[in-house]
Amino acid sequence: MKCIKNETSRQVTFSKRRNGLLKKTFKLSVLCDAEVALIIFSTRGKLYEFSSSSVNKIVERYQRKVKDLHSLNTKQIQENTQVKEGDDINITKKLEQLEVSKRKLLGDGLDSCPIEELQQIENQLERSLTKVRARKNQLFREQIETLKEQEKCLLEENRKLKEKVKKTSKIGRKQQNKLGV
Repeated sequence: MKCIKNETSRQVTFSKRRNGLLKKTFKLSVLCDAEVALIIFSTRGKLYEFSSSSVNKIVERYQRKVKDLHSLNTKQIQENTQVKEGDDINITKKLEQLEVSKRKLLGDGLDSCPIEELQQIENQLERSLTKVRARKNQLFREQIETLKEQEKCLLEENRKLKEKVKKTSKIGRKQQNKLGV
């Protein structure tokens, strides 16, 4: 869609479309009992308007609504920002606590720990060590099972090769006997 170049055609189109728009606006206000205001300025600056009540009242109502929505959006943005800042602070605190806990588990920063905390750290390390050993043993068992399966396959292959060698050597002796060697 582009602007009509011919000024006369443009003016005729403007008039027809303006009248159609005014009719539609009127029908909308009557059929739907809606408060409607339509303001049109032509290219020459002429004002055309329609209102189901007062244009000024509808425009003022519109401006109040926009201002209220803007205020509401601003308030929501501020609240969201405060919540996110609070979340950031909490996450930072948790991260710091995890770092301290990690250092203690690695044996650093234990000088200031009371005996109860040292006992808790020791118990936690023992539980972790138990889990690590259990996992390591499971992996060893799985590896042993795999190696046993490979051993069975290799033994079977070795047996078949021995049989093949026996057959081959018997055939070789028979041929030598036939040749008289």
